[in-house]
Amino acid sequence: MSDETPICSAKGCRAEAVWVLAWNNPKIHTPERRKTWLACEEHREHLSQFLGVRGFLKDVVLLKEWESGDSPSQDS
Repeated sequence: MSDETPICSAKGCRAEAVWVLAWNNPKIHTPERRKTWLACEEHREHLSQFLGVRGFLKDVVLLKEWESGDSPSQDS
C-alpha cells in the first residue's frame, strides 16, 4: 500500500478521501466492471448525484471497507 493519502476526485479538491463511489458506464463497460472515484465527506453527495443521474453509480462504500475487501461491488 502506498504512503500517499487518497484524495477526493472532485475537481480542485485536495481533501482526504473517505468514500469510494463504484460506477460503470454501461455503453462502454461490461456489467461487472467497476471504475472508482474517491470522495471526501463534502463531495460525496455531489459526485454520487452526478453519477446517479447518468445511471452509472453502482455503490458507495467507505474507503476503509473498500481497502479491506469487505465491499460486494469489488472485482474479484
